[in-house]
Amino acid sequence: MDIYPAIDMKDGKAVRLIQGEFDQVTNYGDDPVEVAKRWKSEGAKWLHIVDLDGAKTGSQANFETLKAILKAVDLPVQFGGGVRTAESVRKMLDAGVTRCVVGTAVAKDADLAESLFQVFGDRVAVGVDARDGFVAIQGWQEHIGEKAHDFVLRMSKLGAKRFIFTDIARDGMLSGVNRIALAQVAAAVPHLPIIASGGVATLEDISALKLLRSETSANVDGVIIGKALYAGTVSLSAALDMAGN
Repeated sequence: MDIYPAIDMKDGKAVRLIQGEFDQVTNYGDDPVEVAKRWKSEGAKWLHIVDLDGAKTGSQANFETLKAILKAVDLPVQFGGGVRTAESVRKMLDAGVTRCVVGTAVAKDADLAESLFQVFGDRVAVGVDARDGFVAIQGWQEHIGEKAHDFVLRMSKLGAKRFIFTDIARDGMLSGVNRIALAQVAAAVPHLPIIASGGVATLEDISALKLLRSETSANVDGVIIGKALYAGTVSLSAALDMAGN
């Protein structure tokens, strides 16, 4: 199972939000490049980078910082935040991003979703951000009235190859992963890989995800860890060991 240290960028800085609320920001470093170097030095095999400003506005406000990270750190990068057109996906991939995360655009436009999945395949992952079981878009500021498990099934029929599931209520809360919600979403698309996100607090959460994968049809092949790493409740090296990396 892959471990993805998260770097969330806002106003050019590395931050964490609580439950996606833009007025609840903790700054974890003025320079996201240095944060990326830290995770690289501690053994990271991937980075998960989010442009929070882009997620809210629909444009990559921190693109220059992203390019600086890609130049400084030789690691595959999974990137999301404001990627809402085929042109922006191509721009990110051409810049060196390994995989783009799309959410708002594919939720709103089935034709665009189908085209992105056909053209880019596994280099595009669908972000499934859920609050109380319903999908939220536009930087988690808007809800579309669709259950998460229905959404992933709809996306899979359009050709989606991979999903990232986030329980918004647990994001940044260090309250543990929502295994029940994750299992429900995974059951809708048992043939497709899912990356878990939101709530990782201890190594027990990683162990629980491995157990979920072994005992059910949940194809959980990765987990994104954010606040637990920054707060020190989980060390990256221990997480990598637990995940079998």
